[in-house]
Amino acid sequence: MKDLLAKVPTGLLINGEWVDATTGETYDVENPATGDVIATLRSAGSEDAMKALDAACAVQKDWARTPARERSEILRRAFELVIERADDFATLMTMEMGKPLAEAHGEVKYGAEYLRWFAEEAVRLDGRVANAPEADFPMLTRRKPVGPCLLITPWNFPLAMATRKVAPAVAAGCTMVLKSARLTPLTAQYFAQTMIDAGLPAGVLNVVSGKSASAISNPLMADKRLRKVSFTGSTPVGQKLLEAAAGNVLRTSMELGGNAPFIVFEDADIDAAVQGAMGAKMRNIGEACTAANRFLVHESVIDEFSAKFAEAISKLKVGNGLDEGVTCGPLVEQAAVDNIAELVDDAVARGGRVLVGGKRVDGPGYFYEPTVIVGAPTDARVFREEIFGPVAPIFAFDTEEEALELANDTEFGLASYVFTSSSDRMWRMSDGLEFGLMGYNSGVISNAAAPFGGVKHSGMGREGAAEGIEEYTSLQYIGVKNSYA
Repeated sequence: MKDLLAKVPTGLLINGEWVDATTGETYDVENPATGDVIATLRSAGSEDAMKALDAACAVQKDWARTPARERSEILRRAFELVIERADDFATLMTMEMGKPLAEAHGEVKYGAEYLRWFAEEAVRLDGRVANAPEADFPMLTRRKPVGPCLLITPWNFPLAMATRKVAPAVAAGCTMVLKSARLTPLTAQYFAQTMIDAGLPAGVLNVVSGKSASAISNPLMADKRLRKVSFTGSTPVGQKLLEAAAGNVLRTSMELGGNAPFIVFEDADIDAAVQGAMGAKMRNIGEACTAANRFLVHESVIDEFSAKFAEAISKLKVGNGLDEGVTCGPLVEQAAVDNIAELVDDAVARGGRVLVGGKRVDGPGYFYEPTVIVGAPTDARVFREEIFGPVAPIFAFDTEEEALELANDTEFGLASYVFTSSSDRMWRMSDGLEFGLMGYNSGVISNAAAPFGGVKHSGMGREGAAEGIEEYTSLQYIGVKNSYA
């Protein structure tokens, strides 16, 4: 482990160099499975943030003029390097975030795909040519880089959330300041070094992280040279960033909180639904914005589904994600454990019944038992709030209309899941569900080729797919005078 940690830069990346923070301050990174400090990083402040933006602005014009093929080849080399360093990336993620090592390897493959996907999209960023309908008046459109971007990533997917933002920005010709999460910065640091090793020019990607997120983001958002902010995180923080973005009319991409319904109809394959539920709920220990939050099950099959789901949950092995056979790691910090415990206690106090789990796990580390609850009312906190942990509350419904009403009874609108054998019902549910994503008989649907994003308080904009690169461009229209007029 020491050899691996020695490869990870601990400074700030500004204009191609790893440097000390002007604050002179540091912060520690813990392994949530043990509580041990595994690294100490330099803590950026406002002055460091501005130096990073200065570096990004200084090379924006040259980077925008860099041929798309050259940008594409840098991303392709980065993809190959990430795959080559998969063991390092997976181990880092498990050490700093807690997810089981097998899942961390899955994230490496998933995150790397954004590099490969946008390497291919970089050379296909096309405009169009058309004639005005009123006359033979040629109209051209072209997509141009939006300009310097602030990319703010969360702690739960340290590699994939960085590649999902950095890759399209590189492909479009934008320079960046990346602010990684304080709890899990090591993977982002190692990824930034990997981008340098792949040939990314100095100043295109700059990385600053620190103890105070606002000390970094506030001066950047107030600077007129910044042209875009992309944020993944909680809705309250996203709302504050949107308010700040209004001052300079910044382009914004917001991937915010979720409260995903997982709907099981009476005609569903129950065994397949349980398998899908395990993926939708327990992927990343439930610490995912797409995680199934409310299990809505038809009253005729709720007993069967609940029993089989609880049995599957009971077979999970809780422990350090680096240990063999562990399938459920720790939560990221003590505050997360406390919040989960409060949610479960509230559900039980309101009449919920715990089928499996329901207790903290003694330390060291920050563990909570994977839990299934039935019988809680819809005014319980587990129905209203994003759980972000290994707790699955199950609620009954009778009709399709009731299922839709319960599913949409939230301010969030990111992911949803529907299990039914009826394709007609699938189309009706997709029409009625107010969510940006829907899994049909599938509990895991994220993919680099898919447009990821939500509606309502879950955000705006899309990441991944062809739409992902457009978020980093501005559309220019050119009207051409008719040469025969």
